[in-house]
Amino acid sequence: MNNSVKVWQEVVTLPTYSVGKVDSNPLFLEKRVYQGSSGNVYLMVIDSISDHKQDKSYQAIYLENDYLKVMLLPELGGRIHKAYDKVNERDFVYCNDVIKPALVGLLGPWISGGIEFNWPQHHRPTTFMPVDFKIEHHTDGSATVWMGEVEHMYGLQVMAGFKLYPNKALIEITGKIYNGNETPRQFLWWSNPAVKGGDDHQSIFPPDVTAVYDHGKRDVSAFPIAVGEYYKVDYSPGTDISRYKNLPVPTSYMADKSSYDFVGAYSHDEKGGLLHIANHHVSPGKKQWTWGNCDFGLAWDRNLTDENGPYIELMTGVYTDNQPDFTWLDSHEEKSFVQHFLPYSELAQVHNANTDMALKLQRKSNGVDWGSTQLPTCTTAEWSLIMTKKRWWMRKSI
Repeated sequence: MNNSVKVWQEVVTLPTYSVGKVDSNPLFLEKRVYQGSSGNVYLMVIDSISDHKQDKSYQAIYLENDYLKVMLLPELGGRIHKAYDKVNERDFVYCNDVIKPALVGLLGPWISGGIEFNWPQHHRPTTFMPVDFKIEHHTDGSATVWMGEVEHMYGLQVMAGFKLYPNKALIEITGKIYNGNETPRQFLWWSNPAVKGGDDHQSIFPPDVTAVYDHGKRDVSAFPIAVGEYYKVDYSPGTDISRYKNLPVPTSYMADKSSYDFVGAYSHDEKGGLLHIANHHVSPGKKQWTWGNCDFGLAWDRNLTDENGPYIELMTGVYTDNQPDFTWLDSHEEKSFVQHFLPYSELAQVHNANTDMALKLQRKSNGVDWGSTQLPTCTTAEWSLIMTKKRWWMRKSI
């Protein structure tokens, strides 16, 4: 039986709010501070959004196997617009049913939802622009869609490869950044998956994350139970800030440090979540951002969607654990890295995860609360070996 990954192009129609014209006169943004970084920006911008909505056609690219169906939009920055878990019948990233930009991006329009990629700066200049793409089929039945561009801010060649395997319920994303200039260039890369917000949302950080930082590490809080002031909010005598409902102001928090390779988010009402898996030595950045469970935050939700409600940005950074930290590429140097995004269900708070399994193991007063989910990424023989090792480890631990 041929179970190769299916890849196809399809025109989709999405209700879209139009944007204003590009300013034909270059705009010098001297001393502008954006996402914690500053400097002169010599680029053309869009500074107006229309209230008028109409249907618009987009060229979408689909990747599908037995577990996942993924829709990419190369005309809107090469983002993942929709990632659907076919087993649990749910979107495991926040899917915005309308293209409703707000002036959040470096050059103006930016949309919420899906998985965006921030390079070489946050909410990058080309986030609302088309990128090139190429489709590759592999002999093992997997397939990759490459999205790429030569960005104009630093002149870097950037590519993101979105890969599905026939027997794996995960999206493998390979990033490649090449500096073809004769001098070094700086850049950053934060993948930015959106997840469903609301009272049932919980951020799932590794168990060794006991502190989180603001941008630039200007402020710090204990995590997940905050006991002092953070973002000018008094959380004493103790508030669980991993829950969206407890964050009354726009808030960022980035993990102080972690020796684990995962971070995630969970929606308790849907009994499902999203996990990001990557080598923590390469991808140490683990962050949550919310507009806040407040009138201000709800107003921003209305600015960005019509009916889909609040979302959370669960950002994952490579080569840095904080923003706006940058890294460097030497002249003619290339950096490459791999990140995985996958759905999981039932377990809520997990304490370790990789691309084969998610594990919950928590001491209780009357014993141990534990559970695991086999992620459809390994053979039956491999899973049996994993379970044998886990039972031995639990006997040792308990």
